[in-house]
Amino acid sequence: MELTPRLKQILLIMLKEEQAIPVKELAARIGVSKRTVQRELEYMGSSLKPYGLTFGSKTGKGVWLSGSAKDKERLLEELQGADSYDVGNREERRKRLILEILKEKGLKKLFYYSSQFQVSEATVSSDLEAVEGWLKSHQLIVTRKPGSGIEVNGTEKSYRRAIRAFIEENIDTRMLKEAYEVQGDSAWYSLNVGDIGRIFKDDVLKRVVRCIAGMEDKRLSSLTENSYVGLVLHVSIAMSRILKDEIIEQRDNWGIGMEEDDDYRLAREIVKKLEQEFGVDIPRIETAYVCLHIKGAKHQSVEWDGQKTIEIERRELLGLINEMINAYDGEHAFEMKQDNEFIQGLLAHLQPTFIRLAYDMKIANPMLKEIKQSYPQIFEKSRRAAAVLQNWVGKPIPETEIGFLTIHFGAAQVRMEGKKENLRKVAVGIVCASGIGVSRLMLSKLEKIFKESIQMETYGQNDITPYIVGKTDFFISSISLKQLDADVLLVNPLLSDEDIEHIRQKIFHYERMPGREQKETRFTAELEQVNILAMQIKSILAYLEVFKVSNDITFGELVGAISGKMSPYRDRQAMIQEDIEERERLGSQIFAEFGFALLHTRSKGVVRPGFSVCVTRDGKAFHDPYFKGISLVIVMLLPVDENVRINSEILGYVSSVLIEDYDFLMTITKGEKEEIRDALSSHLRIFFNQYLSKMQ
Repeated sequence: MELTPRLKQILLIMLKEEQAIPVKELAARIGVSKRTVQRELEYMGSSLKPYGLTFGSKTGKGVWLSGSAKDKERLLEELQGADSYDVGNREERRKRLILEILKEKGLKKLFYYSSQFQVSEATVSSDLEAVEGWLKSHQLIVTRKPGSGIEVNGTEKSYRRAIRAFIEENIDTRMLKEAYEVQGDSAWYSLNVGDIGRIFKDDVLKRVVRCIAGMEDKRLSSLTENSYVGLVLHVSIAMSRILKDEIIEQRDNWGIGMEEDDDYRLAREIVKKLEQEFGVDIPRIETAYVCLHIKGAKHQSVEWDGQKTIEIERRELLGLINEMINAYDGEHAFEMKQDNEFIQGLLAHLQPTFIRLAYDMKIANPMLKEIKQSYPQIFEKSRRAAAVLQNWVGKPIPETEIGFLTIHFGAAQVRMEGKKENLRKVAVGIVCASGIGVSRLMLSKLEKIFKESIQMETYGQNDITPYIVGKTDFFISSISLKQLDADVLLVNPLLSDEDIEHIRQKIFHYERMPGREQKETRFTAELEQVNILAMQIKSILAYLEVFKVSNDITFGELVGAISGKMSPYRDRQAMIQEDIEERERLGSQIFAEFGFALLHTRSKGVVRPGFSVCVTRDGKAFHDPYFKGISLVIVMLLPVDENVRINSEILGYVSSVLIEDYDFLMTITKGEKEEIRDALSSHLRIFFNQYLSKMQ
């Protein structure tokens, strides 16, 4: 059934409605614009034909589906069992790519993955570059073989560690968590027809669940739901590869001599069940891997020293936590013990910690070095709390575990200090070369992380005046600003985890300091700004350009073509071309991860702000490798005049919408001028209203 994710959402709502539903209400329930829903409804009639249903609509009444209850039920069942994968969700798509690589070992062509994920080979190549670092961190190396495809090489042990790490990192995401549902009141779970089930494309997952769910063992019934799902996924991935003869015995016979305790015997029983179910001989090494997974899983109870089962009761754990808090900071212990968020978080953290300590299992903490450097005092105080834990379990506490304790105690300390202080919003300036490109991408990401703590403005490097410096606490910049007498934090344009942590520290510092005084803007000046804003928006919409070019065009030729479109005068064309090329030399504006290039700059060659779109004639990627497989170029040009601040805000807002609104980007990609104008007009209307509301 070939339906877009959006159309599936629409159908699911309509099938559950007895009466006609207004398009406006339908759009509100999905969370998109009315126009987006109307565009999807154009394809409704042809999509319903195989199901004996018809689509009805009437102005003032709404839309509805006609047909028998049986046909509606049949469609509903198929929709609920269909893959809800959104091709535009890069994060989910890249997680699926990692999972596919871990599941399907061996040489694969890019076309294989592009057909799997319904995207172009260029997008797959970009996704592969994005996940390559994660794979490499687990000793899995991506090798590209021209004409053949890509191959991921690594030992079986590396694959297993990567599988475990992937499950641990993603077990709480929607993609994995929706893969199971509670069966009655028992502790057993069955995987439903969710996204993960469809990634396997066969019944391996279902059969693995049947094997494990049919076993009666207290260690399985005591697994938490996340650990149960993790075990099932681990075994399912292993079985998928065993059935393809992709499992290789470790030369060092790792795990063959593992002690045959109860966990090992349970693992052996699981393996026997799997052999009977799938009719294959499973290598002995597999028993060791399953045993290792069971030992590292979270349980309701812990077997201590292989002899006695201790039920980890809440009261007993709370006693331990109280002792740890006293050791951490006796002076403020009472206040920390009132922090329910901290207590609940530490309770959840300690349970798997007991398992790791009991079996001497190591855990990676990639942030350990940074934690020790950034929070040395909290780390040392957490070491004192860890000493209490060490006495309680009778096992040494490694620094990796102390690092995780530091995160919990540190967060509690920040909350405690915050309650004593009058925290304020921090004024942050985000700077790039023009103020409408990279800075807007950074703003979108930072808003999601620090939304409640900061107030952000974007600037070009030439925008920053003494007045702006005076009202801004600190600046975040992707380019060097050594000449600026202000607090500037230089970051990677894509904002690494390290950059985010440094920004967090700056905010922590400034939100506790008195704010800067700001002058009130006169009412007449505000009226003038609104008038200029309205005129500039009108100009952008009136002079919108959309043009198509050959796939064979080079980057230089494309810039020349753009310049020709932007001005009829040769001297101005030369200025535009020179300014675009100069901006590109400062840092590439081709964002393969987003699927487009955003050529933006200021130029004396233009007299008004402009928004233009350039696409290939056949919709396929440019051939010039410089374009990195994209087929869409968006051009934003700013004149060099007294309205640069307002113009930057307008086009900066449009830049952020390109990243946040997938429908808007898809409308632009189609290259239809009037549709682009309508969509752009809708977003600029929103911006205009927001601008007015800020003045109130």
